[in-house]
Formats: sequence, structure tokens, C-alpha cells
Amino acid sequence: MDETRWAESPTATDALSLVTGLQARFREGLERIAGHPLDRATWRRDDGLHGGGVRYQAAWTPTFDRVAINVSQVHYEGLPERALASASALSTIIHPRNPRAPSVHAHFSYTELKDGLGTWRLMADLNPAVPVPEDAIRFEAALRAAAPAMHEAARAQGDRYFAIPALGRHRGVYHFYLEGHTVGDAEADRAFVRTVGEAALDAYLALLGEAVERPFDGADLATQRAYHTLYFFQVLTLDRGTTSGLLVHDQNDAGIMGSLPSFIDRALLASWADRVEPMQRPLVEALVAAVPADGAVDAPTRLALAAAVRQFYVHNPKALHLQARGDVVPPTVANHR
Repeated sequence: MDETRWAESPTATDALSLVTGLQARFREGLERIAGHPLDRATWRRDDGLHGGGVRYQAAWTPTFDRVAINVSQVHYEGLPERALASASALSTIIHPRNPRAPSVHAHFSYTELKDGLGTWRLMADLNPAVPVPEDAIRFEAALRAAAPAMHEAARAQGDRYFAIPALGRHRGVYHFYLEGHTVGDAEADRAFVRTVGEAALDAYLALLGEAVERPFDGADLATQRAYHTLYFFQVLTLDRGTTSGLLVHDQNDAGIMGSLPSFIDRALLASWADRVEPMQRPLVEALVAAVPADGAVDAPTRLALAAAVRQFYVHNPKALHLQARGDVVPPTVANHR
């Protein structure tokens, strides 16, 4: 096909417009800080028949280790056997070069089922390699102000989701996560998501603008490499969103793997194989095997990692129950098992 077909549902159309607006807002802010434009890439699901997406990205620039700002919409109109009607999402991860500047992950997505139910998933988490307490305080304050009635529930659900049982710690220092959110009013839901999304992204831009010039040393770089390894480990062994995307199709592996940092500590990753549940050990070993000795996570390595994760869960579907969860299992995962 020459063009991408988007979902025809009005609520899905509105959701795509919302997340595209958040993407533009965040991209423009990052470009102001970096002083250069981000690269644009596109992908299409089934040659555009069932949607696709646009990604803005950068890698190994003076400011960024890795940038990925993805907007996608996939739909199953014309496929009556599918319970899922559409999924529209913004998913972004920023890893700065400066180890004293925090990484951030944010995800805002709308899932609509063919029975008419539509809900939102909201996530925002601050991920410093070298924690600066004031950064976490400011980021949390922005989210608390944006969602005062929901903040404590979102914080508790986020702390649960981003726990790493094998290592006895969390990924990140602050986590906001709401799953299956709706008040039964589509317009009110969109207004809430827009408020939370703008608060999270704007708060991070303010932090990043101040943090990119912080002085750092070799010890900080070593700490960053170890933290990037932990981030890599959590995403590829526990994150349901990543796994779901890889299992549903293989047409956007580059985009899904765009959240991974550029370098990890391969030996440190290998040492964690003995700490996971026995069922997960082959997955960790497969991840180690896919990463070169120097720990570089380049484009071919990302595709090899995607294939390793997909192959593991195809052959070991029971291992999905070991993945992270908040208060409920996302419908997009449950419907594609």
C-alpha cells in the first residue's frame, strides 16, 4: 500500500491526535536543548493496512546516548476474530550522555476493544544513574499537581510494576502508573491524559535543560554503565509492554528496541542469570549471547535481542506470568497470548 490506514473509530482518532500532539511538544523541547533536529523514521503495520507509526530518534550525540519518541496506532478493523479494535500510543525514553542527567520513560496509550470498552494506560518514571534527590522531588511534584486525586494510587502501582525481584530493587526513583484508566467520559479521559502527559514531559525537559551541563567523572560513567545494564535487564525480562509488542508482530522491532541504552556491562548482565527464576535463566543467557563483548547495543544487536525475546516466550509462554504487572494485566497482553 502507498498510504497508511488509520483506525476509523472517532475515539481512536482523537487518541492518536492527542499522543501525536504530546510527541511534537516533547520533540520540540528536546531539540531546543540539544540544538539540533531529531531524525524521523516511520514504520507500517502490514504495509499500512493496519496502521503504523512515526518515531523521532537520536543516538550518541553530544547531548544524548539515546532518544526514541514513538507514536503508533495499530488496529484490527476487518478482522472479526480479534477482540482488540485499536491501540494508539506514545512511548518515549531518553538516555542522556551525562551520567548526572536522569533518563526518563513515559508512555500514554489508549486501547479500544470491539465491545466498545476504551481505557488509557499512563506511565512516567524518572531513571537517574546517579540520583539527585531534588530532581525526583520536582518530578514527583509535577505529577502530583497534575493528578492529585490519583497520585497515591499511581505511585503505588508504579512502585509495584518497576520492582525487580531478582535484584531486590526498582528501576528508577519515581514511578507513576495507571492501568485501565477511564471515568466513563471519553473527553474527560483525554483531558486528564493530556494534563498528566504535559506535566511529565515538561517537568523532564526542565530537569534535563539544567542537568546536561553538570560536571561528572569516571566513577559516574561506571555507575551509568551499571545502571543502563539494570535498565536493559528490566525492559527485556520484565516489561509487559515490550514483550507484548514483540510477540504481536515483528514489523517494528527497531522502534520497540529503541528504548535500550547504547552500552551495557555484559559481564554484570551475565552475573544476574543465577538470580532470576529458573524459568527465566535461558532468557538472560540468550540476551547475554546477543550482546557483543564490548557491551555495545547497536542496531543489529537490537534486532538480535528482539528475536531472542520473541523466541524465548514462543517456546516458554508460561514465563509470561513472571513479568511485571500493576493492579491489572493490560488487555493488549492478555488478548495476544
